[in-house]
Amino acid sequence: MTESPPCSLFPNPCFDTLEEDLLRGAHLPATTEERIIQPARNIMGSLRLPGDKSISHRYALLGGFAEGTSRFSNFSTGADCASTLACMQALGAKVRTLESGVVEVTGVGGRVTAPSAPLDCGNSGSTMRMVAGLLAGQQGRFTLTGDASLSRRPMERIRQPLEAMGARVQLTDGHAPVHLEGANLKPIDYTTPVPSAQVKTCVLLAGLQTAGETTVREAVRTRDHSELALRAFGARIARTLISVTIDGPQPLHAIEATVPGDISSAAFFFCAAALFPGSGLVFDSLGLNPTRAALLDVLTALGARISVVQLEEKHAELVGMVQVAGSAEGLRTASITGSLAARLIDELPVLAAIGPHTSGGIRIRDARELRVKESDRIALVAKNLRAMGAEVEEFDDGLDVPGGQMLHGAEIETAGDHRIVMAFSVAALRAHGETLIRGAESAAISFPEFFDLLDRVAER
Repeated sequence: MTESPPCSLFPNPCFDTLEEDLLRGAHLPATTEERIIQPARNIMGSLRLPGDKSISHRYALLGGFAEGTSRFSNFSTGADCASTLACMQALGAKVRTLESGVVEVTGVGGRVTAPSAPLDCGNSGSTMRMVAGLLAGQQGRFTLTGDASLSRRPMERIRQPLEAMGARVQLTDGHAPVHLEGANLKPIDYTTPVPSAQVKTCVLLAGLQTAGETTVREAVRTRDHSELALRAFGARIARTLISVTIDGPQPLHAIEATVPGDISSAAFFFCAAALFPGSGLVFDSLGLNPTRAALLDVLTALGARISVVQLEEKHAELVGMVQVAGSAEGLRTASITGSLAARLIDELPVLAAIGPHTSGGIRIRDARELRVKESDRIALVAKNLRAMGAEVEEFDDGLDVPGGQMLHGAEIETAGDHRIVMAFSVAALRAHGETLIRGAESAAISFPEFFDLLDRVAER
């Protein structure tokens, strides 16, 4: 086994310019890169992470739909957000990357141009579900496609509310491609059957173009980046603890903003630091949205030492410096269920992956949604932990990972899932012997810099 260099889509030497890279990065190279992870002695250093993926998606959508030219610093370098930019460009927005790295988006002023070809969403469920909501109130017929992974993910959850509003949506067995015909929509009062910020955003973007009040209700409050971004672009939004209401139609106006560092990307480094007594990491300008920060509470309960300083608000998003250190006593135990599981859905794989290194284990329930992500993440986490020598019990909606176990190096199967790649790269830091990560290039879907930064802070 030989170590390959880390995959990087931004910049990518295969493309002539940064702008081409950003817009063509919707699809990863058709390779199966292997990456060897050696055990580490400690984790130490300071990091400034690429822009938050969830915020970047929404800024790209709203900037492409608004009046005027928006400029975004520290925009996400992930391929998923490149898919959103590419879709908005295909719909008539102008997108370019300045020499400074700022992404500039000139919007269509509320009226898209129907493209002659399908909109390619790559691997991004966020792109497909949110763009569908934007197009539901537009005149024309649109087709949204994606790669093989995206074509397996459920889209019925957006069809139901959009058709209730008056759009026509055709799926294939509940999946992409999504064929959509826009319409003059009617407002609805909709309760999401599954907690989903993407579905909420889909309905709000349709409601933005609809005469009257459209309300989305959710039993578990999901991340609120869409509400905050809509307000930043000038929309009026009313919120309660369980609902969001938008009164349409409303215009949007361009903004200039710096995207805070991605806390979901930081999660892998938080967990890596938590594995090592005496570790120390500092994260500058990290997004600390309260609907995303539950991981800090869980890691604190596990025993990691976390402090937040220099907290400030930028475009309604909280941003601050975070310091993380491992405890001399090691990690304790955690039970993640109910609404907490929904809030931590992206971070559950890496929490499970470090479970063997806790004293009392990690229990995860009410996370059935992990079965229909880029892969069946419950099954893959269980399979790979067992390959590394751990005992683990798999349930339909979660896992039990006992603590006090020692991992050994193994070959990790990732099914092209970026979060599985990164989660087991972290677990490998405390394993005996080297670990081979298959499909390592998939990390670039959300975090092209991951391996470079991991090598920077891992002391070996």
